[in-house]
Amino acid sequence: MTMTVDVARVRAFRAARHHLTERRPIDDVLAVVGACGIQNTPPWAAGVALGARLDGFTLDAFDRAVSVDRTLTQSWCMRGAPFLFPTNDIDVFTTGLLPDTERDIRAFVVGVKPALDALEMSAIEAVDRTEATLPRILSGRQLPIDPLGKEIADTIAEYLPLARRRTWDEPGPYSPGQPLGEGVVHFVLRISTLKQTICFAPRSGNKAPFVLTSEWLGDDRRHTEQDEARRELLRRYLRRYGPSNSAGFAAWAGISPQQASDTWDLLAEELTSVRGHKGGTTWVLGDDVGALESASVPDSVRLLPPSDPYLRQQDRDTILDDTTRHPVLWRTVGAPGAVLRAGRVVGVWNARKRGRRLDLTVRPFEPLPEGVRSAVAAEADVLAPLRGAERVALSFTEERTSATG
Repeated sequence: MTMTVDVARVRAFRAARHHLTERRPIDDVLAVVGACGIQNTPPWAAGVALGARLDGFTLDAFDRAVSVDRTLTQSWCMRGAPFLFPTNDIDVFTTGLLPDTERDIRAFVVGVKPALDALEMSAIEAVDRTEATLPRILSGRQLPIDPLGKEIADTIAEYLPLARRRTWDEPGPYSPGQPLGEGVVHFVLRISTLKQTICFAPRSGNKAPFVLTSEWLGDDRRHTEQDEARRELLRRYLRRYGPSNSAGFAAWAGISPQQASDTWDLLAEELTSVRGHKGGTTWVLGDDVGALESASVPDSVRLLPPSDPYLRQQDRDTILDDTTRHPVLWRTVGAPGAVLRAGRVVGVWNARKRGRRLDLTVRPFEPLPEGVRSAVAAEADVLAPLRGAERVALSFTEERTSATG
């Protein structure tokens, strides 16, 4: 039987599942991060996202979980972006995404195709050659992407036939002064993170160095079979972004449509179809039908960072129905944060540190009642220390005539 649900109900369900209706105790940090991972771009974003979800969350708690206890791990995963996830869930967020075929590898590392074609090299060969060098190069070391990529590329070049080596060493299209082969390595290292060969150590200055995962986390971790890791990743997606479909999952995960469809088939018996949300048929986990039918959202206010998981919904008009506003919020470069009220985006915010003060400017998309403005001010006080500031100066801008200005 197909259930029917409206947009408001879907929005309420997702807001609750993203822990944005009420803050959870700080001891629940692993459950909150493990919901669907927390993207950490820009590099302060994960702390702000967790501050919006956890009561009393601090940067000290964040640093301890990542650097000392290592209960949280950072690595490239969904869409090849840096994410934080519980260390115990590493298989879900790596093995669950890992592409097996040439087609699926190329789909995950979008942009590498012209370089591989010029080299007459398969993506599988590029991955295998990179993987073969990593244990020796990184053993006992922490290296940012540029020096790591150069050392790997130089090592691989030594074993290439002369004609291919010339092409490998030619200037590439990806970064000024970067050889073609080094650019290829930068791409395929994303597969090495999914293979759990490497992950990120804590940032040093403005760099996030790579380490061998076995050295950083140890070798005694439990491992999940690949099909189960894929099923569990899809479950987590549907629990936070359902109702959805295979195409939505592919876009969120950054995997090929075929890999997404294959994963979807693994979970087919657990799904229930839903109609009415966007006109077509979508699906939720059967266990979530009751929660979807009864979902409601309180008039809560949150300030979300630009890459917050809640903003990764593929059907963006579910949370921002005025599509003329979409270019304001979802920018490729320099995206603002979002002001959330009852699960809806009602404005954007930008912040700049000036010494110990954080200047935070809110641009509403609609008139905000005084009570909502007071709630925004309270959230700004939460956000400031998560940006390393001691105090915040909050201001509201007037609405402009152009929605894309």
